[in-house]
Amino acid sequence: MKNLLYIGNKLSQHGFSVTSIETLGPLLEGEGYTLFYASSKKNKALRLLDMVWSTLRLRNKIDYLLIDTYSTSNFWYALLVSQLARLLKIKYIPMLRGGDLPGRLSKNPALCAMIFNHAYKNIAPSGYLLEHFQKKGIQNMTYIPNTLDMSNYNFLKREIIQPKLLWVRSFAAIYNPFMAVEVFREIKKQFPEASLCMVGPEKDGMLAKTKELALKYNLDVNFTGKLSKTDWIRLSENYNIFINTTHFDNTPVSVMEAMALGLPVVSTNVGGIPFLLDDKKTALLVDDGNTEAMIKAVKKITENKNLAEDLAQNSRAKAESFDWQQVKSLWNKILC
Repeated sequence: MKNLLYIGNKLSQHGFSVTSIETLGPLLEGEGYTLFYASSKKNKALRLLDMVWSTLRLRNKIDYLLIDTYSTSNFWYALLVSQLARLLKIKYIPMLRGGDLPGRLSKNPALCAMIFNHAYKNIAPSGYLLEHFQKKGIQNMTYIPNTLDMSNYNFLKREIIQPKLLWVRSFAAIYNPFMAVEVFREIKKQFPEASLCMVGPEKDGMLAKTKELALKYNLDVNFTGKLSKTDWIRLSENYNIFINTTHFDNTPVSVMEAMALGLPVVSTNVGGIPFLLDDKKTALLVDDGNTEAMIKAVKKITENKNLAEDLAQNSRAKAESFDWQQVKSLWNKILC
């Protein structure tokens, strides 16, 4: 089997959310590939140095270089490491993770061309990114969805009498956690026993600000901080509607997991979301920042048992298409 160096942000040990490097990597190891990783350094400069040094150190041992490629500051990691790989003649595979990568393509077309036009393959985990990149003339595009091990996700049929809202994401401005609190504020007026739980680590100061907003409205929101996957899946058994409030998105794993668990989903209709979720079939979708529409959607699910059950069943069926037992063949086709 092949030897792979996986470049990404392996930071859960520092309190950050688990990313693909810590989920896809072990799954590939389970298929017999040998994996090396960079980097778990918390400091950004040290992380970049570790990525560069690992590429140099392992250049004669690896067959492929996998690079998690984001749209914001971490874009520069992908740029530098990919150009080093070109210099060293290593086959590299950017995996498109950033929900606003189409914006990056428009803002920095020459830099993007340096990365993507010289890649062995470019992996798009959503039809959204696949479509945008192909329209921009990027070649060597392959669709491989984010994956779940469905054996970890038991489908739970939920009875919704009072809305028990669950939000799972890092606390960052682009994920708009304020909207969840605003939705809960109005829902609580009609459903006095309603609740909101917000799961996720701090990222850019939004956790403290969101707590302040909840305190201002005198709302009892359960802020758990970062939880392990096992813990938040166990926690999800106490909730019955999943809300996703993000401004930008690609194919969020937390939403995929909610689908697998049988949680009816209400989400903003941004980025890759409409490629992942079908409005009125696998979720209810609302416009970005439209708090009133999300409130109405939550009420609709609460008051319509058949709708809630249909959304849960349909989204579970969709989630099963992301199971590793199906997705792994796509990876094996590229890497073997």
